[in-house]
Amino acid sequence: MHTLITNLNALWKVLLAGLILGAGLPLVFAVGVRFWSMGDTVTADGRVAQRNYPALAVAVVCFGLIIAAIGTGILYTAKAFIAAKFGIHLFGQA
Repeated sequence: MHTLITNLNALWKVLLAGLILGAGLPLVFAVGVRFWSMGDTVTADGRVAQRNYPALAVAVVCFGLIIAAIGTGILYTAKAFIAAKFGIHLFGQA
């Protein structure tokens, strides 16, 4: 019974990480694209009539989160190389 509880405890952690990184990041990107498209109101002749600055701010925040996640993933993948070559220990790398 103890093994089952331990396995289920690990399973929900993996499931949560998979949902956040696997489905969450594309969702944040899609929200950013949607708000970016709402940022400008274009008239019939192609001129920008009005800017929606709150929508553009939400889009920039979403894109910033995506860039931060990509940068963190690259640094996490290369943490041993960075520690060996430059002496910078990231993410608790000993």
